[in-house]
Amino acid sequence: MALTYDVCFTPGGGCTNKIVNLINNARKEILVQAYSFTSAPIAKSLVEAKKRGINVKVILDKSQFKHNKYSASRFLLNNNIPVWVDYKPAIAHNKVIIIDDNIVETGSFNYTKSAQYRNAENILIIKNHRLAQIYKDNWLYRITKSKKINHIVTKRYNNYE
Repeated sequence: MALTYDVCFTPGGGCTNKIVNLINNARKEILVQAYSFTSAPIAKSLVEAKKRGINVKVILDKSQFKHNKYSASRFLLNNNIPVWVDYKPAIAHNKVIIIDDNIVETGSFNYTKSAQYRNAENILIIKNHRLAQIYKDNWLYRITKSKKINHIVTKRYNNYE
């Protein structure tokens, strides 16, 4: 089984662009787990993928629903992307995107503007079917411990539209 990888470091690296490019090249499925998700470019690329017919699903930490006016959660929900809240652990600190059962993007990089421009963070992109399946199995387990969100009650402004 072939294993290829790519890495990116911030500040200075184009990690957000690498993630957007992965999403833009997806062919069938994108599964996301995120602790903090405020990146407009990544959120918009997920919506565009959904419009292309890609199966997109997102699990977020509960912090993305409590008084977080910058969270991408509302934008994703408003664009028909299913979202779940992983609320049972103290925090759901994952930063993972699984694409087409063959690619895993992970690392310390939160899906935020700060991760790209202000913080010292990293991503690791691994192309390997077996590893992607292990991550997908964990994603599927976490969804059983999560609650599907149908709408967000807050009236705060969301800057993705």
